[in-house]
Amino acid sequence: MSSFEMIALAGAVVAAAALSAAILVAIRPLLLRYALARPNARSSHKIPTPQGGGIAVIAAALVVAGIAIGITLPAALPSLTVLFAATVMMAAIGAIDDIRPIPVTPRLVLQAAAVGAVLFALPGNLQIVPACPLWLERAVLLIAGLWFVNLVNFMDGLDWITAAEVIPVTSALALFGLSGALSPVAALVAAALGGAMLGFAPFNRPVAKIFLGDVGSLPIGLLLAWCFVELAFAGHLAAAILLPLYYLADATLTLTRRAARREAVWLAHRSHFYQRATDNGFTVIEVVRSVFVLNIGLAALAGASIYFPSTTASLILLALGAAAVAVVLRAFSTRRA
Repeated sequence: MSSFEMIALAGAVVAAAALSAAILVAIRPLLLRYALARPNARSSHKIPTPQGGGIAVIAAALVVAGIAIGITLPAALPSLTVLFAATVMMAAIGAIDDIRPIPVTPRLVLQAAAVGAVLFALPGNLQIVPACPLWLERAVLLIAGLWFVNLVNFMDGLDWITAAEVIPVTSALALFGLSGALSPVAALVAAALGGAMLGFAPFNRPVAKIFLGDVGSLPIGLLLAWCFVELAFAGHLAAAILLPLYYLADATLTLTRRAARREAVWLAHRSHFYQRATDNGFTVIEVVRSVFVLNIGLAALAGASIYFPSTTASLILLALGAAAVAVVLRAFSTRRA
């Protein structure tokens, strides 16, 4: 990455943070009036709180990423049209769902259309596993992308927890871009998203003054999923798995457990490990601190998997990551004396 691109990367973080915060200040009165999230039995908050802060995060991320890429890598900008359009579509789905919940089937169909569009726009010569038929790999990516978009939404149920996930992950992706392990375009998108979350974080600090809402969590999931696919295409599949491993484990194990109990897995609930942690005596700050520190550790392991590019090293690092996640999940599920 050139020095000019490095400056653009740092500038993207600062500009996205400032723009996100400015938009939040401007729209918060409207959200207080039209988009209040009222507490219920499954909520982690106690008082009505405006949701929809994701409008600022996504707007800032897309605007700043678009400008930064347009200045530094203008030839790459047309290739991002579908990604940005799909992100806006995902945000629109979330905004509607925040105001008036969409039934599960049409919601999934619309989400699948957005994820599918992003995958369809990928170059046909790019594959993660060359021995796998292209159609099969893209089908797996469609299911994985749809799941990841929704699990980010599921996991956005506690003040600061999405910031504790997104900021370390996007920071790692930006650093990978600096080292050449990730394309400069994907690194700039990650930097802009991370900066936008930094601008949002003070408003979401416990006790939160504003929530992301589905308008934020769904498109954040799509942008992160695209970054992970780009990382995997670059030959770093282990790193692409390690970075989101906590979210993947918490959401997938929770869904599997609920499905085994024949519960309606699409309905809101309070059985995620991070939610059980607050019921078991952890404070919100303790939970998000644990997630943040864990994600820094996972990012370090992901970096090591890039530095030591062998199957043996990747398997060892994945095992270490899984063990670290298991320690945190076990702690969250254990009631404090």
